[in-house]
Amino acid sequence: MILTLTMNPAIDVELTTDRIIYDDRTYIESESFQPGGKGVNQAITLHGYGAQVEAIAPCGGPMGERFAALIRAKGVPATLVPVDGDLRRNLAITDQNGLTLKLDQRGPAFSAEEVERVEAAVLRRLPEASWLTLMGSSPPGAPADLYARLVTRACEAGVHTLLDASGDPVRAAMAARPTIVKPNRPEAERLLGRGLLSEYDFLKAADQLRVMGPENVVLSLGAQGAVAVTTEGQWRATTQPVSGGSPIGAGDVLGATMIFALQQGESYLDAFRLGVAAGMVAASRPGLGSGSLTDVRAVLDDVKIREF
Repeated sequence: MILTLTMNPAIDVELTTDRIIYDDRTYIESESFQPGGKGVNQAITLHGYGAQVEAIAPCGGPMGERFAALIRAKGVPATLVPVDGDLRRNLAITDQNGLTLKLDQRGPAFSAEEVERVEAAVLRRLPEASWLTLMGSSPPGAPADLYARLVTRACEAGVHTLLDASGDPVRAAMAARPTIVKPNRPEAERLLGRGLLSEYDFLKAADQLRVMGPENVVLSLGAQGAVAVTTEGQWRATTQPVSGGSPIGAGDVLGATMIFALQQGESYLDAFRLGVAAGMVAASRPGLGSGSLTDVRAVLDDVKIREF
């Protein structure tokens, strides 16, 4: 089983507009409401692939009730831990040219007792898991070493871990040696304190991140593809340009697809190629359009891999 932990889940509101422009009228062409947060996105993707998966997330307030209904409608098994604070909302506005404006609420503050309840929910399910993904930002009140503690406990239980988070907890969790760390470019730039502009920057950044503790690093670069520095090799992936969709969540789909492929016994190279293809499919569709494995395999030839 694959467990996904989302400490700061949300309801994702996706709006498609005719244009994004200031000081003039913009018309909404379509809208959707989805259960969101990085780990939730991954759980939805993995459930669509037929994987055994469970999403774990705190959930509270009126927005939490709506979130619970939305995730039930997806058919995704979930453990929703009651908390007092109201669940946050994230707003993504994408125009017909693919320009996206993303507005995220910070999320409710947690008490120490609430954090302990979420952590206990993960530890109860850990003996049944093969992978644990630790996804997204930590909400106010969560301790900085929470992800590091969970990575350590997972390692002790023989469970692989994927870390895709931001903020102060990331450094401590990386030092605990997760199996894979998967930042996007802005997250990597913040971790390293510099801009990443060139092919050389991308590879060097992934290598430096790996020195910080994780066994493998996958650096997602949006429309520019991705870089992987792993125990089996170092690769640069580029893709065909896509249009008409939303890039929000494409990196979550990439990570979910990689661990699904690794769980099926694929090599890191094949898992990386499949993950990048899945991210490309997701970015070509509105909302979280992760697609089926058939959809993903149909575009594998559009993913070009170079070994460093």
